[in-house]
Amino acid sequence: MIEEKLETLGIKIPNPPTPAGSYVPAIKTGNLLFISGQIPMEDGKVIFTGKVSDDNMETAQKSAKMCAINILAQIKRELGDFDRITKIVKLSGFVNSSPEFSQHPKIINPASDLFFEIFGEKGKHARVAVGVACLPLDSMTEIDAIVEFSK
Repeated sequence: MIEEKLETLGIKIPNPPTPAGSYVPAIKTGNLLFISGQIPMEDGKVIFTGKVSDDNMETAQKSAKMCAINILAQIKRELGDFDRITKIVKLSGFVNSSPEFSQHPKIINPASDLFFEIFGEKGKHARVAVGVACLPLDSMTEIDAIVEFSK
């Protein structure tokens, strides 16, 4: 059912990105899946880089959506089936922003909206959206997730 929804939305789940450091992309404990921070990476390359400001908010929002798609890729790798998801519990969104920028929630909203659109009530989650001085590989955004699943 979720796969059909993704197809309807024109979203193709890519191969999940490999970690950029000494960590694993996801950990299962009990019925929770913790997804490590995902950056806007495609085919091994960061697509959206640099500081976020009022001048490039739309690009940064695309970056956040790409992070969400990479979270979906990690979920698919770990669970094999999106229909096992019972709840998107929490997203933590980080925005590589200039010091005067304060619209961090607007940047992360497309990621949250995507989970709402795909999973409906199960996609409603708690969230944090913060600005940071820099992110790995100069990416514009990074998002991690906690997901509940059925065994």
